[in-house]
Amino acid sequence: MYGARGRAGRPCGHRGTFGGEPLSVPAPSMDGMPPTPPPSTGAPLAADANEAIRRFVRARRGRAWTAEDRAEYARLLEIWTSAVDRTVAGVR
Repeated sequence: MYGARGRAGRPCGHRGTFGGEPLSVPAPSMDGMPPTPPPSTGAPLAADANEAIRRFVRARRGRAWTAEDRAEYARLLEIWTSAVDRTVAGVR
């Protein structure tokens, strides 16, 4: 969108300023970034993992959870946490 120049019209990688003070490192550049997101890793998305947790909890509504239920919930929660981490990191 901006080509080899940043928003301010300066070449990317310049040492910009923040609060009037020069930055200690060059501003990040988008040069070399792919134009599309990387392909999916095949791992579950956060929304899918969240739905699996909801289904699991709904199926156990109104009854005490067994040790196996708690272990399965913990496993599903780990999958969801991993999916959220990948989403935040920009990896699908």
